[in-house]
Amino acid sequence: QVQLVESGGGLVQAGGSLRLSCAASGRPFSNYVMGWFRQAPGKEREFVATISRSGGSTYYADSAKGRFTISRDNAKNTVYLQMNSLKPEDTAVYYCAASSSSIYYLEGFGSWGQGTQVTVSS
Repeated sequence: QVQLVESGGGLVQAGGSLRLSCAASGRPFSNYVMGWFRQAPGKEREFVATISRSGGSTYYADSAKGRFTISRDNAKNTVYLQMNSLKPEDTAVYYCAASSSSIYYLEGFGSWGQGTQVTVSS
């Protein structure tokens, strides 16, 4: 399995920006579709964005479209989530995940990081 470690979370004011990173190790990074998910207190984990192995295709939740950008650097074994125009409702623990399937098959994500907290104040 691939090991994933997220970083870049923190406290930001509404309207601000954060960039999350997820470093992968253990298996060839380019073999995996990568994704970002989040879980707010008292809520189920939800999909945010996914990216194909080459980075050429992406898929976003409606809540992320136009504000968040997922990208990857296969040479650095890292996937990123650039988050702009943050809102208090974006407050959650953000998880990086890896899949051997499609960017659209969200149930295929079987390797998870430990998460990084993002808090957006109003």
